Amino acid sequence: MDGITLNEVVEATGMPKSSAYRYLWTPETHRYVERDEATGLCRPGLGFLGMQSRHLELLRERVRPWLEGVRDEFGETANLGLRDSDHIIYIDIIESRRGVRLAASRGDRDPLHSAALGKAIAADLPEARVRELLERSGMPARTERTIVTIEDYFAELDKVRAQGYAVDDGENEADGRCVAVPLLGTNLPAAISLSAPAARFPQRDVAGAARASRRIAEQISTRPSGEVA
Repeated sequence: MDGITLNEVVEATGMPKSSAYRYLWTPETHRYVERDEATGLCRPGLGFLGMQSRHLELLRERVRPWLEGVRDEFGETANLGLRDSDHIIYIDIIESRRGVRLAASRGDRDPLHSAALGKAIAADLPEARVRELLERSGMPARTERTIVTIEDYFAELDKVRAQGYAVDDGENEADGRCVAVPLLGTNLPAAISLSAPAARFPQRDVAGAARASRRIAEQISTRPSGEVA
């Protein structure tokens, strides 16, 4: 099932619409309901999916070989992230083999507005939903380069849509650079990224890393029947 509308909740429960809305608001706040502003549909949220859920394990198992490949190609850390309300949570990380590397840990969280993973996922969300999430979490400056206004963030998302990838250029970590692309074929708000110290990942290499990441995303989206959707 793709989801259920508020009117369908009213019809099924017999509650007034205002009461049904309030009842849905509480589980949404606790991540048990995810509301799609574009369609009005409410779906089960990540509160039902713990980090060890089979659905996430299937996604992790499918993506991991590709992450290992891009890590080996570029020598830098590759990540799989998922939007969890107004943050990004790291589902899998394939660390660079270099002694100095830019790497989070599995289960770590980053703000939606400052991480490339967050931008890549937010670019596929309705504007009203993005605004709601940013107003809920605020937009604290992680570094002097962090985008801290909603208007500037929307301009950045326009750029992400136009070029097909997102970049965190010292916005989440002062000495880091990261490029990310969304995984649009998974039915989860997921993205993959490549991250590295900025001194070792110059701007001229970003487009090449983005192309490699987009190829991976396309391969994952065209999965054989029966694999994680």
